[in-house]
Amino acid sequence: MYNNKSILRVILDLITAIFEGYQKHSRPRTWHQHVVPYKGGWAVRREGNKRVSSKHRKQSTAIRRAKTAARKRGADVIIHRADGTIRDRISFED
Repeated sequence: MYNNKSILRVILDLITAIFEGYQKHSRPRTWHQHVVPYKGGWAVRREGNKRVSSKHRKQSTAIRRAKTAARKRGADVIIHRADGTIRDRISFED
């Protein structure tokens, strides 16, 4: 019925199609830093990450840390309010 080469070729074509489709629909990762409320304090989180980069008691400290990281990568700092809405955006684009 099928020989080994044809089965392997079909599998290879399928894998290639999956990866090409994934690349077309995925956005490139950015280095934007979000200052977000976190467990009674504030945290800095890279856009797209689940884990936080750093935790802080004060929002001003978190903003300073986010600015440092964003400046190095030419990214933005997105500052959130305590309710999670966006308060401000600072751009460090090159």
